[in-house]
Amino acid sequence: MNLYLFDFDKTLYQYDFRRRLPEFARLTGVSQYRLASSWWAAGYERRAESGEWPTADEYLDEFARVTGGRRLSLDEWADARSLAMTRIDGSVAAVARAASLGTVSLMSNNPAPFAEALPRLAPDVCALVGDNRLVSCQLGVRKPDPLAFERALDRYGFAAADTFFADDSLENVLGARSIGIHAHHFTSVDGLDAAMAAFAERTR
Repeated sequence: MNLYLFDFDKTLYQYDFRRRLPEFARLTGVSQYRLASSWWAAGYERRAESGEWPTADEYLDEFARVTGGRRLSLDEWADARSLAMTRIDGSVAAVARAASLGTVSLMSNNPAPFAEALPRLAPDVCALVGDNRLVSCQLGVRKPDPLAFERALDRYGFAAADTFFADDSLENVLGARSIGIHAHHFTSVDGLDAAMAAFAERTR
């Protein structure tokens, strides 16, 4: 059996941050510039992705405190987030194929609201991976840190040699390769399909 790990943003779903920021501004009453500069540019999102605010409530409280805007509900956060997401049909189909070949899991750098809202944001993906959803806020470490991949292998009990990983970030791919995982830099569905086929064939 093999383990298949898939990044989420820009690998399974296209993601455009600029499409969610105006909605955040409308909901919070804070300008897009202030939101982007006080939260994202100041490093708070990265800290959240590393697990500093491990629940959606803690994240949303801190987001309101730092940005000075109205506190968002999780539903509002998820609705705004969904505006930035577009399913990549071929990639989701690849996850379905992988599920017939071994264990499949997400492995995504994201904060707690994403982890808690994912069944609503991407029910199609959740139906394929079940509870196998590794989000960096829960792992306590972000890709490309090799520790993130080591924790993923420990979680599922697989060796690096029996693990496939796909991500649009070359930096994350190199982090996975550094511990021996078969990692693919996602740029197209055709490339993903070919890489998965080569991985599945390696022991035949």
